[in-house]
Amino acid sequence: MEFPTLNAARMLAEKPRPRKPRAPAFYVTIRRLKTPNIPIMHLPSAIPALAAALILTLPLGACGKKTSEQTVLQGETMGTTYTVKYLSDDLPNPPAPEAVKKQIDGALEEVNRQMSTYREDSEISRFNQMRETRKPMPVSADFAAVTAEALRLNRLTQGALDVTVGPLVNLWGFGPNKEITREPTQAEIDKAAAQTGTDKIILTQNGKQATLAKTQPETYLDLSSIAKGFGVDKVAGELEKLGINNYLVEIGGELHGKGRNAQGEPWRIGIEQPNIVQGGNTQIVIPLDNRSLATSGDYRIFHVDPQGRRLSHIIDPKTRRPLSHRLASISVVADNATTADGLSTGLFVLGETEALKLAEQQNLAVFLIIRDQNGYRTEMSGAFKKLLH
Repeated sequence: MEFPTLNAARMLAEKPRPRKPRAPAFYVTIRRLKTPNIPIMHLPSAIPALAAALILTLPLGACGKKTSEQTVLQGETMGTTYTVKYLSDDLPNPPAPEAVKKQIDGALEEVNRQMSTYREDSEISRFNQMRETRKPMPVSADFAAVTAEALRLNRLTQGALDVTVGPLVNLWGFGPNKEITREPTQAEIDKAAAQTGTDKIILTQNGKQATLAKTQPETYLDLSSIAKGFGVDKVAGELEKLGINNYLVEIGGELHGKGRNAQGEPWRIGIEQPNIVQGGNTQIVIPLDNRSLATSGDYRIFHVDPQGRRLSHIIDPKTRRPLSHRLASISVVADNATTADGLSTGLFVLGETEALKLAEQQNLAVFLIIRDQNGYRTEMSGAFKKLLH
């Protein structure tokens, strides 16, 4: 049986499966992963069918069970697409789908206005363009909160999640409209690295007005490794403001589920192992009941340099070079999508050994696909195993 897959370009709505009421709401295809360094932006859809947002109401059937009516909203944001599935028939006065979508789009536009590096008028772009050092710049509460979480996860991942690594990403040819034509010199790497490091960011959240400052004029902040997850959380919050408490939200591969689906069961997410994994097409299904899921990986986006070497698009802040380890992908389940998004990037940078070690120490739910001499193998943390039961 064919199942819809989740990737960084598109999310398809689930088809009715009357014979399998416990089928996952979505499948995550690990070989089509979200890319942590993709900047937040609005692009024309590569899929004509999604050029206009869709509002669909789908009645889903299940054997011997009363089903509810599910609404599916789709649209574009942050250079990718979003899908929101929710139930509202338990509400005395359910909001119209058009009104829900308007509220969702407004919330996502606000995230872009704050954190898009592709908008010259965004808060983050104004901060990056600022050359004064130690000059506090007033920022919105949401921008400050996402930055604070990025800094916290930087410490948790031993510096692996670094939202100031943009100059090195650009230097290695993974920035906007750039390609690598030669390996950067050590002098170029050192110059770019001198502007990186979260210690060069000064965040103040005392009182009503948060501020942000930098200690180096060229320091560049990029929250794209965490902001899509925040967008998911923001949409979830908007739904709950409307009284909707049974929903599944997805933006570019990041998900958050709460409550029950149309069959009255927790939302189920299938992580589909790539067909290159030995055995192929093995699915791991986990429930998302007030939980989030995010995945990072590197074997869909990379450069091949003039010497024929494969260069990952993810830069290791410690080596200042593209990653070169055996970890192909990592999926993280957390209480919110902001944390899951940032952790998936940071843990991926650490590599399979350190990522799994940290996951066990911090009780993190992670699922890894690792390259080995026989192709690929999988591992999971103890916290992730508990989700399967």
